Amino acid sequence: MTIPHPTPYPQPFLSPDPKAASGSRIADFARWAARHRSAEGAPDPTDYQALYRWSVTDLEGFWAAVWEYFAIDATTPYELVLAQETMPGARWFPGATLNYAHHALRNLHPDAPAITALDETGASYEITGRQLRAQVASVAATLRDLGVGQGDRVVGYLPNTPHAVIAFLATAALGAVWSVCGQDYAPKAAADRFAQLEPTVLITADGYLFNGTTHDRRASSLELACALPSLKGTVLVDHVDLAWPERGHAGLTVPWEDAATRIETLTVIPVPFDHPLWVVFSSGTTGLPKGIVHGHGGVLLEHLKTLGLHCDLGVEGRLMWYTTTHWMMWNLVVSTLLTGAATCTYDGSPAPHAHPDILWELAARHKVTVFGTSPQYLLAMAKLGIEPSVHDLSAIRIVGCTGSALPASAYSWVRDHVGAGVQPASTSGGTDVVSGFAGSAPTTPVWAGELSAPNLGVALAAYDATGTPVRDRVGELVVTRPMPSMPLYFWNDPDGNRYRDAYFATYPGVWRHGDWITLTSHGSVIVHGRSDATLNRNGVRLGSADIHDIVERLPEITEALVIGAEEPDGGYWMPLFVVPALGVTLDGALRDRICEAIRTGASPRHVPDEIVAVPAIPHTKTGKKLEVPVKRLLQGAPPEQVLNPAAVDNPDLVAYFARLGAERRRQRGLIATADDD
Repeated sequence: MTIPHPTPYPQPFLSPDPKAASGSRIADFARWAARHRSAEGAPDPTDYQALYRWSVTDLEGFWAAVWEYFAIDATTPYELVLAQETMPGARWFPGATLNYAHHALRNLHPDAPAITALDETGASYEITGRQLRAQVASVAATLRDLGVGQGDRVVGYLPNTPHAVIAFLATAALGAVWSVCGQDYAPKAAADRFAQLEPTVLITADGYLFNGTTHDRRASSLELACALPSLKGTVLVDHVDLAWPERGHAGLTVPWEDAATRIETLTVIPVPFDHPLWVVFSSGTTGLPKGIVHGHGGVLLEHLKTLGLHCDLGVEGRLMWYTTTHWMMWNLVVSTLLTGAATCTYDGSPAPHAHPDILWELAARHKVTVFGTSPQYLLAMAKLGIEPSVHDLSAIRIVGCTGSALPASAYSWVRDHVGAGVQPASTSGGTDVVSGFAGSAPTTPVWAGELSAPNLGVALAAYDATGTPVRDRVGELVVTRPMPSMPLYFWNDPDGNRYRDAYFATYPGVWRHGDWITLTSHGSVIVHGRSDATLNRNGVRLGSADIHDIVERLPEITEALVIGAEEPDGGYWMPLFVVPALGVTLDGALRDRICEAIRTGASPRHVPDEIVAVPAIPHTKTGKKLEVPVKRLLQGAPPEQVLNPAAVDNPDLVAYFARLGAERRRQRGLIATADDD
């Protein structure tokens, strides 16, 4: 069986501008690789598909070319590119020693902005390349004085401000390991992550801004510090001008002002290519969050490829991508510095009530060239009637979008309301590889509702149930050859069993990511949603994202979630939950309109059994819809076994959907009333 999917657009929505494509960094790389590495694409450096084919057939040649093109500065050279290709366990660039922080700082102009700090009030300040290097040197010296050495862990409980970037780079410079989460996490949720790492130092802020409110996190910070018995010190950041108590955590505390203003010379420690750089965590929706460890060298190469080639960033560029510190996009925001471009941090709501178009205003004011966001944000802008083009957005070349597939309707909105020549760049990847599997580039066409192509160096395939590659049919997203940024390992997984089970249990030796995709004949990628959340109606598998896309285009609907739940009596229930727009009531007429939109936009099989209005849709802290947990709640699984409320953006929704499921089962006589008490 195949999942019905949208008919591919016969003509691209947007074709590359020939002059811009030829002048892009990816075209320059293709020319360089053709001269130095005998790469495909020599006749036409703007032929992305030829370059892609070479990048995945000659994996070693491609990654060696990335190394040389971006002039990786290794203290000791590598012995070979790929010592072992088997997954898991691929070994990249053995023998090489280097440091991510060195590369993040080396290309910055000393007197030009390296970081622009922004917030929802419109306030801003800049940190130049020289100032950034000085502050990193100072914080590194402070951490060293607090007992941090190579391999030790430093954790941040911080909003998306320059403090987090500086602290991370200082940690990396020492060869220590970084981890961070935002302050919207409760202290216990943060401790669930950080306590696993037994950190030496905590760096925490007094609070953060969101939607017109200053959130005081001083007490939460001290509670978190007390939950981390391994700490030797805590660095206290004054971000929102709240006075820290004179006596708090029993250990040594250092004000950020003291930590970051010392006059020091930066000494960067060379480490092996696969030395741990950071630990990022899974959402932790069903248990203790998994710590995913990435290495200095793998991140360095992967992010230079993604940001330098796919996003065309260089010394004249500036990236602003809305993110929190616990989403992997924060890691990419920091890596902008690797390319010599400036990056922006932003503290606040993406669309505060008082100023819903603030991100566009800031993008115009600071001449942002790559603007990054989520599909939900763009859909919200359209429904709110926001007109970004009232601002001068002429510097923007790319509107990047990730978190879920970008609906086809949003492509025309970007063209009509941001700029006709702006490339909508929908990408798909994951925290697991802290990068993308598919996206776009200055040399790729764009088809609305589709990702332009697999990313360079990513041997992407769609497998059917037998493990056979398929094209123009839906299959499991797999990666058949290793990527440098695949995890080194999971934290506290000494035998590697959890790591293998997470990605390699279904197809041995092949990475299975857990998404349904279609690889089209014209080279694009369509993402249909999580394969573990697949709808299976009468034996026909349906992609949830196809339904979400159609329904969320309707101006009366803010967000939607469709679930397919097997029931104890053998039945199959496929409800659609919708959040009506402000002032809208879900009546019979609107239900009919939703069903007709799904019927004509997808197929009659996609029409849900019923449509239910709900106050909100639950997400992870990074904005992913919780499809599988909601399904399990509706089926009657105990909430405490399904979800960790601390990992949900609105914990009250856990009980709400559990009650909906119980009421459904009661109505059908599948449970007795007493069983629900």
